[in-house]
Amino acid sequence: MKKLFTNIKGDIFGGITAGIVALPLALAFGVSSGLGPAAGLYGAIFISFFAALFGGTNTQISGPTAPMTAVSMVIIAGIVAANDGDISKALPAILTVFLLAGIFQVGLGVLGLGKYIRYIPYPVVSGFMTAIGLIILLTQILPSVGYYPKEDTAYVQQFKPQAEAVILENILKEEAGEGILVLENFEETTLRGKRITPEQILSESETLAAKDASGTIGALKVLPRALKNINWLEFLLALGTIVIIYGFKRITTAIPSTLVALVVVSGIAFGFDLGYQTIEAIPTGIPQINFEIFSSFSIGSITPYIFTALTLSLLGAIDSLLTSVVADNMTKTKHKPNKELIGQGIGNSIAALFGGIPGAGATIRTVVNINAGGKTKLSGMIAGIMLLIIMLVFADIASKIPAAVLAGILITVGIGVMDYKGLKAIPSLPKDIKLGPLKLSSEVLIMLIVLGLSTFWDLIYAVGIGLIIASLMFMKKIGDLTAERSNVKLMKEESWSDEVNFPEYLKESVFIKHIKGPLFFGSTSDFQQLSLQIPSTAKIVIIRLGRMQYMDQSGLYAMEDMLQELKKNDIEILFVNLLKQPRYMMERIDIIPDFIPKSQIFKGIDACFSWIKKNVAAAK
Repeated sequence: MKKLFTNIKGDIFGGITAGIVALPLALAFGVSSGLGPAAGLYGAIFISFFAALFGGTNTQISGPTAPMTAVSMVIIAGIVAANDGDISKALPAILTVFLLAGIFQVGLGVLGLGKYIRYIPYPVVSGFMTAIGLIILLTQILPSVGYYPKEDTAYVQQFKPQAEAVILENILKEEAGEGILVLENFEETTLRGKRITPEQILSESETLAAKDASGTIGALKVLPRALKNINWLEFLLALGTIVIIYGFKRITTAIPSTLVALVVVSGIAFGFDLGYQTIEAIPTGIPQINFEIFSSFSIGSITPYIFTALTLSLLGAIDSLLTSVVADNMTKTKHKPNKELIGQGIGNSIAALFGGIPGAGATIRTVVNINAGGKTKLSGMIAGIMLLIIMLVFADIASKIPAAVLAGILITVGIGVMDYKGLKAIPSLPKDIKLGPLKLSSEVLIMLIVLGLSTFWDLIYAVGIGLIIASLMFMKKIGDLTAERSNVKLMKEESWSDEVNFPEYLKESVFIKHIKGPLFFGSTSDFQQLSLQIPSTAKIVIIRLGRMQYMDQSGLYAMEDMLQELKKNDIEILFVNLLKQPRYMMERIDIIPDFIPKSQIFKGIDACFSWIKKNVAAAK
C-alpha cells in the first residue's frame, strides 16, 4: 500500500490526463457498441479503477478499446435481434455475457494462463486488428454523412410487410403460450390483430430497417441511399473533427487532439444552434447495479453465448497484455501477466453489473499516463475517478455532443488500429505454399482469411478458424522439417564418425538408423515406412535415439507398428542412447520389455557393437 503513494503528484497528473483523453473515446465506443454513450462511460470508469487496483501492470490505463467494442457490437446486435429488436429486453442477457467474459478472464489469471497468450500467431492478430479498423470505418460512414436508416421513410416502408408478419408471429406465440391458440378458430387472433396500431407496425419496420443496415454488409448495402440523402451539416461536423484530430497533432501533442476536436466542433455546433443530431442522453447521478442480470438469469438464455464470452475474454487478455508489454518497455519494469488478467476480469465484471461495455488495457491512454508522470496503480484509479466526476458534473453538457463528432473520432480510431506493419510485409513474405497454379505465403493467406471473415462474417469464428489454419500449417511445416532432420524419410543413411570402425563383414547383416529429432504426429507417416529402407540382407537394426528428445502418443504407436513389422520379419532391434521421456512412453505400453528387452538397450554405440560381435559370433 505504501508503494501506491510514492509518486502522488505524477500519478494525479497522469491519471487526470489519461481520464480526459479517455472521455471522447469512451463516449464514441459506447455509441458504436449500440448501448449508448453512458455504457461507454460506465465501462471506462469501472474498468479503469478496478483493473488498476487489482491488476499486474502499474501504469496500465484500461477501458473500452476498439477491438473489444467491435466484438461487443456483434454480440449486442445478435442478442438484440434474438429479442425482437427490443434492446431493453435484451440488455440483461447482453450484460450477463459481459459478466461471464470478466469471470472467464479472472479464471484465466487464476489458472496461470497469461503467459500462453503470446503464442497466438501474428497473422491471426494482424488480420483481426485490420478487420477491426475496417469494421469501424464501414459502420461509421452512415452516421458521418448523417444517414440513419430508421429516419429514411422510404427505406423503412420496404419492411412493412415483414414487420406485420413478425407482429402476427408474436401474437401466435403469445396465444400458444397462454394455451388459447386453436387452429380451427382464429377469432382471438383476429381480435388481437385488430388491436395492432400503425405506430406498432412503424416501430417494428424501423427495427427491421436498422437491423438490415447494421454491420459491414448492411452499411455497404445502404451506402448508395446514404450518399443520395447526405446531410451536409453532419458530414462537415464529422470532417471537421477528423481534420482537427490529425491537424492539431502537428501543432502539439501536449493536449490530446481528440479532446480538442470534441470541444471545438461540439462548441461550434451548439453555440451556433446548427440543428444537428445529438448523442443519446447520458443519465445523471451515481450509476446503479442492473439487478435484472440476476432476476432474469436462465441457463438456457446464456448457453449459446458461453463460447462468445470466452472469446471476448481471450481478446481482452491479448489486448491488455500487449499494452502491458508496451508499458514495460517504456518504464523498464516487468508486469505480472496472470495478476493483470485477474484485474481486467474484475474490472469487466463490475462494469457489466453497472451496464458498462467491456474493455481492456488501452495503449494510447497508458502511454499518455506514463508520459504525464504516472508510475503506480494510483494513476489508473484516478483516471476512473476523473471520468466519474466528469459524468456527474457534465452529463447534461455531454448529452449535447453531435453524433457526427463521435463518428469522426471513431473513423480516426479505425484508421489508427489497422496493422499497417503486417499489410506492408505482404509482398516480401516468402511464398511457401501452392494452391493450384498459385504460390502464396501461408502467413499472408491466414491474415487475409481472418481479415475477410472478420469483416464480412463473424469476428469470433474468424479468429477460431484462423487459429486452426495457422496451427495446421505450423504443424505441417514442423513435421516436414523434423522429418528431414530426423532422417525418417526414405533416404540413404550416412555413417557417423563413431561408426567408421564397424567391422566390414557385419555391414550387410546390420542396418543402422539415426533419428535426429522428436517423433511426433507430424513425422509419423514417414517413420512408419522405415522398414522399406532396410536391406533384405539385414538381420539386426540399430536405432540410434540420442537426438530424439521427445515422443508423443502418435510417435509412440508409430514406433510400436514399426517394431511389430520388424519382429514379424525376424529382425533383431537394438536401441542406443534412449532418452528419458521416450523411454518412459515406451515402458507405459510395454514396448520395453515386450519388443525390446532391457538387455538390448545400450548407453553407447561401442557397447552395442560389442553385443553384436558377441551374439553374431555365437550364432555362427
